[in-house]
Amino acid sequence: MKNILKLLKLKQMNRINIKKFGLAFGLTGALLYTGCILLMATVGHAGTVKFFNSLLHGLDVSTIIRMNVPLWEAGIGIIETFILGWLVGACIAGFYNVTIKDK
Repeated sequence: MKNILKLLKLKQMNRINIKKFGLAFGLTGALLYTGCILLMATVGHAGTVKFFNSLLHGLDVSTIIRMNVPLWEAGIGIIETFILGWLVGACIAGFYNVTIKDK
């Protein structure tokens, strides 16, 4: 009986907790979104364009950056980013768990 419990415990140790991994991805996405909000609020249009142009390797974002984003829209964006991040993280953990080979 002890050997069976030991094997089950070993099998669980290799698995990723789907809810926690999804939460980690969702919170990371929301944190990045919040960082983007802070960047846009502090450096203005020119600084935002310069940052994203350098980040996106030559893609000119000057024509698509919109600085007058309402607070409610930013709030919805954070929520949507969290949800999508959670779903991506949960899928990654789920797929990983499915592909684990039993020892």
